[in-house]
Amino acid sequence: MNGRERLGEFLQTRRSQLQPEDLGIPGYGERRRVPGLRREELASLAGVSVSYYTRLEQGQSLNASPQVLDAIARALRLEEAERLHLHNLARAPARGSGRGRRAAPERVTAATGQLLEALAHVPAIVTGRRSDVLAWNRLGHALFAGHLDPGAPDRPAERPNMARLVFLDAHTRDLYTDWPAKARAVVGNLRLVAGRHPDDTALHALVGELSAKSADFASMWADHRVTACAVATYEMRHPLVGPLTVTQQTLSQGPGQDQGQNIVVATTEADSPARTTLALLDQVTPQHDPARPGVRAGSGSG
Repeated sequence: MNGRERLGEFLQTRRSQLQPEDLGIPGYGERRRVPGLRREELASLAGVSVSYYTRLEQGQSLNASPQVLDAIARALRLEEAERLHLHNLARAPARGSGRGRRAAPERVTAATGQLLEALAHVPAIVTGRRSDVLAWNRLGHALFAGHLDPGAPDRPAERPNMARLVFLDAHTRDLYTDWPAKARAVVGNLRLVAGRHPDDTALHALVGELSAKSADFASMWADHRVTACAVATYEMRHPLVGPLTVTQQTLSQGPGQDQGQNIVVATTEADSPARTTLALLDQVTPQHDPARPGVRAGSGSG
């Protein structure tokens, strides 16, 4: 699927999710053959001609201006992350280059490794732009994936992938009391990344794999929701220490600095039962062997 087709699919899906009555459009009791707004209604709300909007949805329009895209975003009631996603889709090349772009190997910098070491008593992991785990500290491994080999991130071919874990791994699925909320956040973030990197063949392969193996993923992916998950609170059910509520914060490194890497940390409220539970996890989690490079942040290579 080329860039214009992705743009058209996004517009069609989001238009179908809007109800006319929510936007003050009278329906006069009519029964619509398809859900959502009609093209002419959306075009009117955006202040563009019906023919132009139709060409945009059909992937036949060139070089939509930022002003037009913003008007369409307002008409679709898009949030900021979704608006940026719309612009990314519109900038994507109309045709593929004929071969996917091979991304540079993802590595954890020494500075990021030092940060993980400084967060010794806070669960933290470093993920690449496709949600591969590039490094984790001792508590990050214990909280998110204690059933996996702690040295796995140091071996590129064996690196855990958080999207795969959420959808295909029973242990990870059971960690989240509200698993659908976590799953939607994962899919929304992958949508955002896919819009930024339309030629990333490894990312498309991951999406294809998850779509084939998980009906839940396929359904959520077809919904075209986009989510920038900077902060989210989750209730977790850890098999060793029991329930706890954590706030997962994603600290973006930025594509220009570390190829779009993120540091995900899990914090708890002061003097809360969750803080006590996390301290217990810290106590019962064994210290890693310092001779094993896979658990020392900064040693990963790709």
